[in-house]
Amino acid sequence: MPRALVYLVLADDDTVDLTNLQRQILHTTDRVGRYKAESGKQTLAAINPEVAVHALTQRLMDEALDAQVAAADIVLDCTDNFATRHAINRSCVRHRKPLVSGAAIRFDGQIGVFDLRRDDAPCYHCLFPDGEDVDEINCATMGVFAPLVGIVGSTQAAEAIKLVAGIGTSLSGRLLMLDALAMKWHEVRVGRDAGCPVCGGRPAHPHVS
Repeated sequence: MPRALVYLVLADDDTVDLTNLQRQILHTTDRVGRYKAESGKQTLAAINPEVAVHALTQRLMDEALDAQVAAADIVLDCTDNFATRHAINRSCVRHRKPLVSGAAIRFDGQIGVFDLRRDDAPCYHCLFPDGEDVDEINCATMGVFAPLVGIVGSTQAAEAIKLVAGIGTSLSGRLLMLDALAMKWHEVRVGRDAGCPVCGGRPAHPHVS
């Protein structure tokens, strides 16, 4: 039986900082100052050299972002700001690509799947409208509980694998939230906004269960 080719694209124009290491498993102290994407590629190659990993060290914007999303089967958003999340979402809507979104700050984590192959699926904008007055906080100023990042990342990976394999029930239409301080999970149903300026007018697409 031929082996399935796994092809990963890591896109990040940032470099490894010492403060990243308490919550990251891809990087080490001797890689401080190196591009995160290249460091991640090196770690993954050491674990499994049969996985093809492409490291992009430039910031993906506009046409470059659109091209990468169009070529992907699944998009995982692991970014830390709303502007980038909304840009990724718009491109995923345009190309009907499933988006697995994860975020972690302080002791609060959240994971959502926006399976934009489905006509009934909401997009990220349906849940977090762009342009609203949202106080943006980040790890540099507020900190993050290190194990929480691993929990969120592992859950994103699980959802992505299920989508690729076509097994189980995804988080599409649901937002999963974790209060790591109390170790309590909460789930919120998320419906598609018919008036959403990003996905409201998208054409019909064959239903994917």
